[in-house]
Amino acid sequence: MGIYLPKYLIDKYRSINALAETTIGLFKTEMIEPRGPWKTVSDVELATLTWVDWFNHRRLHGACGDIPPAEFEANYLAELSSQ
Repeated sequence: MGIYLPKYLIDKYRSINALAETTIGLFKTEMIEPRGPWKTVSDVELATLTWVDWFNHRRLHGACGDIPPAEFEANYLAELSSQ
């Protein structure tokens, strides 16, 4: 007997999983593959932190009005707190 999950939960899981897989693919394409081979795990960890910082704080995102996601979120939270 298997576990039954409602369709809306299955769809939610699939959309979250698709987003994660897309982000991981982007990370591998932009950071890991072009800059390898990596010598140590520490090198990969530092590169990962650098990429995540860029991805959140400096990358201009078209859906956010060509501003970084962190800035978009800060503006949104400021707007919420002023209401």
